[in-house]
Amino acid sequence: MTSPVAAAPPTLLKVILAYLAVYVIWGSTYLGIIFCLDTIHTVFLMPGVRFLVAGVILYAWARRRAGRPSLTQWRDAAIIGGALLFIANGTVVWAETRVPSGLTALLIAVVPLCMVILEWLRPGGVRPGRRVVAGIILGLAGLAILTGPESLAGGGRVDLLGAGGLLVACFVWSAGSLYSRYATKPSSPYLAAGMQMISGGVLHLVTGTIFGEWSKVDVSGISLKSAASLVYLIFFGSIVAFTAYMWLMQVSTPARVATYAYVNPLVAVFLGWAFNNESINQRTFAATAVIVTAVAFIVSAQASPPSSTIANRTAEEPTDVSASAIPDRSAAPLADACATNTECA
Repeated sequence: MTSPVAAAPPTLLKVILAYLAVYVIWGSTYLGIIFCLDTIHTVFLMPGVRFLVAGVILYAWARRRAGRPSLTQWRDAAIIGGALLFIANGTVVWAETRVPSGLTALLIAVVPLCMVILEWLRPGGVRPGRRVVAGIILGLAGLAILTGPESLAGGGRVDLLGAGGLLVACFVWSAGSLYSRYATKPSSPYLAAGMQMISGGVLHLVTGTIFGEWSKVDVSGISLKSAASLVYLIFFGSIVAFTAYMWLMQVSTPARVATYAYVNPLVAVFLGWAFNNESINQRTFAATAVIVTAVAFIVSAQASPPSSTIANRTAEEPTDVSASAIPDRSAAPLADACATNTECA
């Protein structure tokens, strides 16, 4: 695998816009998925269509400006797309049929912790600083406040198999994201993201076909709202936000990018209040303050590589320009509505 060396530092504005895309657009996909699944009742086919169409559009556009990808690049794209968009997403969808939505949000928030640990443990890895550790703890606490004890417990016994599945999804998402930093990819991030989405979409469609989901599809029964939501998920949730996420994994630190897992539930709650007649309370604002503080801790932290590897990492680590300047997550009433039908991205 190649090291993630940035050819030239991107502008601060570009980094900020990419973070906003991952924070806000992925947070809005909660509502989009709910509307989409109102009349499209498939677990695998809907995300399969979403990712495949988005991938083909992005690939066709980027292919005109880049060279033909190699078989090695397609292999790595299939690994990344399979890990992030198929295994992690699919596991979350399955697990959320067994686990309360509040606990789901809290477990999905383990993603930043997984990324930090995996990045630390890899050969020549980066040791997390105190600010990062404090930020992760604060982020988990903020989501616990946001979801509340009643949502965490779900009024009954927690399904250990489902909870374990969510942790597996977090690990696979984190591992796949870190793998993308060192995988063999085309020079164009758009072409790479398109290849990854094509791979993930095909795997979803094949799985949906195996489980007989085509018999559940009633094209005449699909509402305009569901169709419009699917278009939104394709163009904004996938083409814009997923591409921004994969690009940020090259130019920023894993811990900073993974803060999406803290911010997305907040965005979902406020959008649910604004567009879906859902309520917010003092606990929501308290959680917002804690989570914003957690993100500030992580974003402002400086990486602390082991002293024995400082000299070796100068040319290996990606340029992090965000120092001055992310499976479906769910929380609050909006998440309850889609507890059995969410995805990671």
